[in-house]
Amino acid sequence: MMLPDHNLNDSLKKIKSTSLSEHPPKVLILYGSLRPESFSKKAALEAARILESFGADVKVYNPEGLPIFDRQTYEHPKVQELHELAQWSEAMVWCSPEIHGNITSVIKNQIDWIPLSIGSVRPTQGRTLAVMQVSGGSQSFNAVNNLRILGRWMRMFTIPNQSSVAMAWKEFNDDGTMKDSSYRDRIIDVMEELFHMTLILRDHSDFLTHRFSENKPKD
Repeated sequence: MMLPDHNLNDSLKKIKSTSLSEHPPKVLILYGSLRPESFSKKAALEAARILESFGADVKVYNPEGLPIFDRQTYEHPKVQELHELAQWSEAMVWCSPEIHGNITSVIKNQIDWIPLSIGSVRPTQGRTLAVMQVSGGSQSFNAVNNLRILGRWMRMFTIPNQSSVAMAWKEFNDDGTMKDSSYRDRIIDVMEELFHMTLILRDHSDFLTHRFSENKPKD
């Protein structure tokens, strides 16, 4: 029976021989609402400020104007913008409100528009991912749990930590920044973990995502 040609010594040599990149981690942030005063957007921007303070290069995608996913409108400027950002990124943050116990159509639409492959490039495989949610009422984890499922399906390394902000309407200042609280502390924790995990994993992505089934010699 055929098996991949792996052994401990060669695997360790490959890991040790990989040089580490020194450029700022490139992070794409998606949020799940179109409202001007969206709390998921405010939480996303708070995460962006935190990551930038660590030295990351951060881009926040605005979903306004993105067409409904139809497997056809790939030339639309908003779709092209999302594809380019996904390919540019080394990590992502997905932040959704919880509606009816689940993620919103706005965040799902963005994720649906990011294909598993664009030509020979896989714009999500091997990327690190952090998931967050905001709720209008008591704390829940339905949205982040479902975002984790999507991240796994998109072949991403979803970090263990996550953020869920309850009664989000209480947690932000008039200027949109987040009040000092345990919820903000948790977002800092999540971004810190994402930042560190991205630095560790980004240069080993090909090694970590190698699949025997996709590299098996043809008869």
